[in-house]
Amino acid sequence: MRAFLTKKGVNPSLRTYFIKAMGQMTFGLFATLIIGIMIRTIGEQLQLEHVIELGQFTMDLYGAAIGAAVALALGAPNFVVLATVVCGAAGALFGGPAGSFLAAVVGAEIGKLVAGETKIDILVTPIVTIVSGYTIAFLLGAPIQFVMLSIGEAITWATTQSPFVMSGIVAVLMGLALTAPISSAAIAIMLDLTGMTAAAAAIGCAGQMVGFAVASYRDNRVSGLFSIGIGTSMLLIPHIIKNPKILIPPTVASFVAAPIGTIGFGLVNNAAGAGMGTSGLVGPIMTFTEMGFSWLLFAQVVVCYVVIPAIVALLLSEWMRTKGWINVNDMNIMQKEK
Repeated sequence: MRAFLTKKGVNPSLRTYFIKAMGQMTFGLFATLIIGIMIRTIGEQLQLEHVIELGQFTMDLYGAAIGAAVALALGAPNFVVLATVVCGAAGALFGGPAGSFLAAVVGAEIGKLVAGETKIDILVTPIVTIVSGYTIAFLLGAPIQFVMLSIGEAITWATTQSPFVMSGIVAVLMGLALTAPISSAAIAIMLDLTGMTAAAAAIGCAGQMVGFAVASYRDNRVSGLFSIGIGTSMLLIPHIIKNPKILIPPTVASFVAAPIGTIGFGLVNNAAGAGMGTSGLVGPIMTFTEMGFSWLLFAQVVVCYVVIPAIVALLLSEWMRTKGWINVNDMNIMQKEK
């Protein structure tokens, strides 16, 4: 059995599903749900009905995009990838983003097992893929969605009860998730984080990205400000493994900035922006989507998403350098591995 699974490229593991597949799921979400929200917001601001409809149409296709993205991440054959589009769409229908992910994983993996095994592969492979994914979506989609939403509501409730502490905790955890090889965006959307909680998460992610970008300026210069600051802090993973202390400045920056943004300025966000931080400037854009635009709000967003994380991370990292805890090239993303 194991030899057959290996032959078909089915390797069940946490890394396969929660790092590779969920990481690829983020691309599906970004290309549909997040981009769709941006397009719809532009249409609403300009009062262009066709643009609003385009944005909503793009958003509605997120399940299909998740299906394709997950199947590609799992190395499924082309026929299976196309059939898994249906699995992802069915998952979205019954269980939202979490349902899409689960249905896509099951459909793709079972589809891979039967692909090329019969003389009527053109019929068997898509039928088996679609039926297996749809069945999982129908049976487990709603319960999983209920659990994920309940967790998200519990986090939101806890944040309103103890806003200072919980804002900091949410910011730190989501920021670390963004830097780790898992998808903070997928987590935020599956938990449906909203309001103050989503803002804390978004600022926490921004704290990691901006914090690392500024703290590593000695090593990476301007290129690091862009590739890390509005790209991804995952570029630092190999360096974190070598010297975990470099995580301290951006993590502290996240913890400090989030309560100021949520309690001090009353910032809110949505599920689409909560796990993105300053990646592609999605986090700040979603704050404007939820709160409208004003120059005062713009200043508050810049302060919480950029200025505070930058100052805290820079001061702390420079102090750590004087202690010898951070050294030259500890965060050099351009340095080749020996």
